[in-house]
Amino acid sequence: MNKLFKFLLITFATLITLILVVILILFQPDIPVERLKATYTNEASKFMDLKGMQVHYRDEGPAADSIPLVLLHGTGASLLTWDACTAEWTKDHRVIRMDMPAFGLTGPAPDNDYSIGRYVDFLHQFLQKLQVSRCYLAGNSLGGLIAYSYAASYPGEVQKLILLDAAGYPIENAKGSLAFTLGRIPVIKQLLKIVTPASVVRKSLEDVYGNKALVTDALVEQYRDMACREGNRNALVIRLNNPQDGDTSMIPGIKIPAMIIWGEQDFLIPVANAFKFQRDLPNDTLVVLKGIGHVPMEESPGRVISLVKSFIH
Repeated sequence: MNKLFKFLLITFATLITLILVVILILFQPDIPVERLKATYTNEASKFMDLKGMQVHYRDEGPAADSIPLVLLHGTGASLLTWDACTAEWTKDHRVIRMDMPAFGLTGPAPDNDYSIGRYVDFLHQFLQKLQVSRCYLAGNSLGGLIAYSYAASYPGEVQKLILLDAAGYPIENAKGSLAFTLGRIPVIKQLLKIVTPASVVRKSLEDVYGNKALVTDALVEQYRDMACREGNRNALVIRLNNPQDGDTSMIPGIKIPAMIIWGEQDFLIPVANAFKFQRDLPNDTLVVLKGIGHVPMEESPGRVISLVKSFIH
C-alpha cells in the first residue's frame, strides 16, 4: 500500500509540475487596451460611454443616410470582421459597427452579464445614443442571434434583417471550434484565462473557415490580440458557459424582410440550421455559399457585399 501511495504521489507531483511548466512557457498576460488602440483604431474609431464601458465603434459613410446598416459580429470576433464589406458599403450607405461587450476593444461588462436580453438592451441604448431610430440590421453567429432577438423586440426599428450563419437553434452533428470546446471544460477553461497559444487561435480559425489557406499569420495575431485584451478571456469563458438563451419561438413573429446567408462548409453551425430559419421566418430569402465556412463576410466578402446591396435596395 505504501508503494502504491508513493507511486500515486510521484505521479500527481509530476503532473502538477508539467502543468506549471506549460503555464510558464505559454503564459500570455492581458494586453492593456491603450496598447491595442495604437494598432486597432483608426480615424473612424470612436468610443461611447455606455453601461460603464467605453464602447469602441465606427460610424462611417454618408451621414445623411437616414437608414444605416448596423453590423454585429460573433463570439470571439470584433468589428474588424466586417472590414472588407464596410469598405465597399460605405460608398453608398452609412455603416455602423461596434465591438460588443466581452469582445474587441470594448472589453468586459462591469456586471459580467452576457445574456441575449442584456445584449439586446445594450444595442437599443447604443442606437438611441446615436439617434438611430431605423436601420438595416445584420449579424453573424452570436451577432445573428442578437439581431433577430432585437428585430423581434423592436420591430419598428428594423427595416430589414440579415442573418449570416446565425446562432439560436440547437446545433446537431457539428464539429465545433477548438476554443469553444476548451472553454467549457472544467480546469482547462480556467487555464484559457491566462494561456492563449497562437496555435489554438489558428486551429480555432481554421475550424470556422472553409478555405484554411485564408487563415494568415496576421489574422491569427489580430484575433489573439483581441482575445488577450484585458478582461476579455474571462468574459469569453463566462459567455461560453452561459446556458443556451436563444429563444427561437419568436422567429415566426418576425414579419420584416429577412435574408439568410450561410456557408455550406460551416462546421460550427451546420447549414441544416439555415433551413430552420428559412422554415420559420415568414418573409425570407436564403442563399447558401458553396465552399464557405462560418464567417462568409471574412472569407467571401465580395459575395456578401453584392448580396446585401441587392437586398437592401
